[in-house]
Amino acid sequence: MNAIAQTITSSRWTRRDTLGVYLREARFEFLRVLRTPGFALPTLLFPTMFYVFFGLLFGKSGDHQVATFMLATYGTFGIMAPALFGFGVGVSMERERGVLAMKRVAPMPPLAYLFGKAAMAMLFALVIVLLLFALGAIFGGVKLPLPEWIGLALALVLGSLPFCALGMVVGVRVNGQASAAIVNLIYLPMSFLAGLWVPLQFMPHWLQDVAIALPTYHLSQLALGIIGMDARGTFATHLLYLLVFTAACLAFAVRGWRRIQDR
Repeated sequence: MNAIAQTITSSRWTRRDTLGVYLREARFEFLRVLRTPGFALPTLLFPTMFYVFFGLLFGKSGDHQVATFMLATYGTFGIMAPALFGFGVGVSMERERGVLAMKRVAPMPPLAYLFGKAAMAMLFALVIVLLLFALGAIFGGVKLPLPEWIGLALALVLGSLPFCALGMVVGVRVNGQASAAIVNLIYLPMSFLAGLWVPLQFMPHWLQDVAIALPTYHLSQLALGIIGMDARGTFATHLLYLLVFTAACLAFAVRGWRRIQDR
């Protein structure tokens, strides 16, 4: 008799049972999307390809500042996709296919499903960040102290959580057919307007003012500050914005989530 069957029989959850369910849900969700080429390949290849083209090729003049700067900006761009698409499209499609209804009657904690998707997004973010780090260090001449490598990795991986919250808003409130289009309308403009592709100093002043309202801007500036680049604003300001943004998105998403659960 396996652990889940024992739990059903005894009608009790131990902490070990609960932890096991959370970890299995995260593992299976990661493997599921990893085995989905339409999700995994663009998610992993787009940020690395763009970084090679715009970060490494433009940074071969002996000055490695471009490669270092874009390590933070394209890192921000890269970690957004698994969070937004994993929640925004994933939850929306699974909601319409009845997967959420099945999860609701399954012998598992209610939050395990969302934990699995958040863990998947963070694991993909970590893979993307490590790929970018390897490209930057080997081919771009990026040299950072170990604490800065670790700090940048932590900031980017944890920085996927605000976009998980934003994706969840889409996932619980938009139908499956429209979800991919809506996520792209969020993902691409937020990347461009925040200066992730083109540095803000090369953009019109009014666009620079728009950038300040975006979570992509604050995460990228926070990342730039960690590695000693010319960042705007303070670490505390960017962190506070991201925390407030995440809380606001979660509050809005929870209302939609409860409506789904009550059906």
